[in-house]
Amino acid sequence: MDMTLPHMAHRDAEGYLLDPETWDRDIAAELAAEERLELDEALWPIIDFMRAYWLEHRVAPDVRHVVDFLVEDLGLDRKAAKARIFELFPYGYVKQACKVAGMMRPRAWSTG
Repeated sequence: MDMTLPHMAHRDAEGYLLDPETWDRDIAAELAAEERLELDEALWPIIDFMRAYWLEHRVAPDVRHVVDFLVEDLGLDRKAAKARIFELFPYGYVKQACKVAGMMRPRAWSTG
């Protein structure tokens, strides 16, 4: 993984941003491309929710908060909302959603 791209913010050895304040949509697009994700109308609402949550709380939202958002936003039941997250981010919420949303890697969470 090339973490020396001139337009990229500083990242850790796993590719997560060291400072979420440096995130922008161009960086999200680069991170998504590295994860082989296409940022589209299905992913942006989740990424935007995660960013808003981080701005308010200064921590990455746990997957249960994103599930709650999807239940309220899309009217899904909890089981379907959780399945949707893992459908959109097939290699895991922390590995892909947190990374693309510009979160620092949550150290206490699994990579699932």
